[in-house]
Amino acid sequence: MRIALLEDDPIFGPVYVSWLKEAGHACDLFPTGQALMQALVRESYDMLILDWLLPDTTGDAMFLWARQNVQRRVPILFITGRDTEEDIMRGLELGADDYLCKPLRHGEFVARVAAVGRRAEISENDTEIVIDAPPYGFNTVTRTLTCRGKPVRLTGKEFDLAVFLFRNRGRAVSRGHILQGVWGHEPGLTTRTVDTHVSRLRNKLHLIPERGWSLTPLYNYGYRLDAQTTDDAGQTPGRGANSAQRRREDDPNRPLRRRDDPRNGAAVLRPHRRATSG
Repeated sequence: MRIALLEDDPIFGPVYVSWLKEAGHACDLFPTGQALMQALVRESYDMLILDWLLPDTTGDAMFLWARQNVQRRVPILFITGRDTEEDIMRGLELGADDYLCKPLRHGEFVARVAAVGRRAEISENDTEIVIDAPPYGFNTVTRTLTCRGKPVRLTGKEFDLAVFLFRNRGRAVSRGHILQGVWGHEPGLTTRTVDTHVSRLRNKLHLIPERGWSLTPLYNYGYRLDAQTTDDAGQTPGRGANSAQRRREDDPNRPLRRRDDPRNGAAVLRPHRRATSG
């Protein structure tokens, strides 16, 4: 999973990151709520881990901000030194997926993160061998792709990108998330690499509404792959538009209008400041 960790302790924060990386996760560490909010505007994550007491905010305020401003309902796990029954109840009543009291124990922490991921169906989606997304079919063991039963030739990275997008269908994913998920930590790569490969893949697979899929560029953010359903008349949505307009809308390099930005649609809640740290 790709995890964002909000922890202001300069000693334990890096320790928790190392535990998560040893377990096979990617993890970004943020020392303040403001830093995490800025990141969530441009990046997507599979899970948020929030400390409760921070220099500039509190865990519950960050939780509410994330629920109102992050499009996908990502699982959230609290870690904190506040271990009273009332504190734990407060975190769970907010809707947190789990609550761990400090000091954290290595094995338990990693196991709880994995359990939250399983409940959110993250792990299962990321390890499925056969992906059935008509008219496409993927086999991640043989690394083959078919369209209506006929084989489709892709390069290795194009196949990895296609699998990543179809596993995350219906979800907005940032360019940074795609880059990390497909290319890992290969040096010298930028998000332009993502745009180039997405454009090639879009053309090879004809990811357009008429084919049943829509791969939409999201302004200053990333991409979203959606299955297109037919309307009551049996027509694919958008089919009545003029063809030139559809070609413009299908251009992967064309920014969408701001109203289509996945981060819009909710009033920004600014977490209140808290002087206490811990």
